[in-house]
Amino acid sequence: MIDLHVHSVRSDGTLTPTELVDYAMKKGLSAFALTDHDTTDGLAEAMEYADCLRKKLSDQASEGTADEKSANTVPEIIPGIELSTDDKGTEVHIVGLFIDPTNPTFREYLTDFVNSRNVRNQKMCLKLQELGLPVIYEGLLEKYPDCILTRAHFARHLKDLGYVKSNQEAFDRYLGSRRPAYVPREKITPRKAVELVLTAGGLPILAHPILYRMSDARLDALTADLKSAGLVGIEAIYSTYSSSEERQIRRLAEKHDLLISGGSDFHGSNKPNIDLGTGLGKLFVPDEVLANLKGRIQRPR
Repeated sequence: MIDLHVHSVRSDGTLTPTELVDYAMKKGLSAFALTDHDTTDGLAEAMEYADCLRKKLSDQASEGTADEKSANTVPEIIPGIELSTDDKGTEVHIVGLFIDPTNPTFREYLTDFVNSRNVRNQKMCLKLQELGLPVIYEGLLEKYPDCILTRAHFARHLKDLGYVKSNQEAFDRYLGSRRPAYVPREKITPRKAVELVLTAGGLPILAHPILYRMSDARLDALTADLKSAGLVGIEAIYSTYSSSEERQIRRLAEKHDLLISGGSDFHGSNKPNIDLGTGLGKLFVPDEVLANLKGRIQRPR
């Protein structure tokens, strides 16, 4: 079992990359992709920790203090990212799998994007202050170090301060689209995101298409356009899909000759009903999905 859509504290999850590796072992995953929103900052930690665990368990097996197969219980860590894009007013996400996070062009884009996000977050703080909510940007940075601040962090902070009773209330009253503290952020097109993932040698995947609530015709047109840009796969297995929705996306994948991907979209306690690997309880992404994707790994340009 694998999971190709997972978030850590480096974006809007609640587990560290190290904790994710440990939890994936506990859940019996053979591999997972760390796909934080618009950042690759957690990849090195997860991959280095997994490598250290394998070596430790292999050494113990050589010494006779552990089973020879124990090192194989450490999951493969797939370097990934989830890029936020805009398609005619609809937020669309592109997951990149097997990316090279050191690619200079890719790194330059991420740096520019983080800078624009920081400006947006400062503007949101000012709007909240104007509403009588003392949310200080520097305080958020101190509370959530080493991560990309998202609206989920704002929501959690407002809840901790006692201004709302839940993250959802924070979005409904202040942070959601067209709410008083909302500030739109700079986004690229889905096509540009596909091109960026390819530049980094990765596999671009259209994430959770059912969630965009597009008409069948519009989703088909978007998929065709992204396929012409180099889209490799589509997320046909996802935590919240019904059986009919999964069949719909599988048919779309077949029509456009796309590979199948799948994942839970795990965020830890920020999405308490979504578990790693199993989603709402019935999610199952087989290892063959990963094997098929590996056959299409790109080389950095």
